[in-house]
Amino acid sequence: MKIYGVNPVLEALRAGRVREVRVGGASGGRVADVVVLAGQLGVPVRQVSGEALERDSRRGVHQGVVAELDAAPRYSVADLVAAAAGPPLLVVLDGVEDPHNLGAVLRTADAAGVDGLVRQTRRSAALGGAAAKASAGAVVHVKIADVVNIARSVQDLKALGVWTVGLVADAATRYDAVDFTGPMAIVLGGEGAGLRRLVRERCDFLAAIPMHGRVDSLNVSVAAGVVLFEAVRQRAGAASGST
Repeated sequence: MKIYGVNPVLEALRAGRVREVRVGGASGGRVADVVVLAGQLGVPVRQVSGEALERDSRRGVHQGVVAELDAAPRYSVADLVAAAAGPPLLVVLDGVEDPHNLGAVLRTADAAGVDGLVRQTRRSAALGGAAAKASAGAVVHVKIADVVNIARSVQDLKALGVWTVGLVADAATRYDAVDFTGPMAIVLGGEGAGLRRLVRERCDFLAAIPMHGRVDSLNVSVAAGVVLFEAVRQRAGAASGST
């Protein structure tokens, strides 16, 4: 897997995932920070042409640096639940196909301290350079379970004692009326279509984020942020004993 951009490469170096760093002819500014950190960690740095960087990044905004990563650790849904230090907080993505949306969700998930993200191997955005760039490097920090079937994974989560709440625009329950203090997975649908029928039917709860303007929905990464930080707020209140 190749990623590009200063922040994603720095985060991947800190996570110990980088096999090789490739930089253009001029390696000043923040690229120099990448080169220094790579040297400290014993990661090879190779000078390449600008055209090679353009090719490796597929014409993305590489900022003069590309990295080749080692394969990511593989996790199952059960692994994510078992590794949680407290009540698990997970994100489940049902058909998010835009890599920028995937990356933005990963960035939000990392900021909220989630225990992992579940995504389907088909009908999903690739975990490549564009997603890594949009995640600002969070792609190397969030544990990801790739599954064959999201509806089945929702059932698996329920069997593991994790409640599932699907976000849908027409739900009667507001998102902030849901109790997120226990083991919980937030299930988010793809761009436009939202949650598929079978996934929706298998969720324990359905909740909506009220819209007060003329636009009837939020970008999936924004919706993830709204609900995840409501969960963070509730859990902090429960930990402090406040209501």
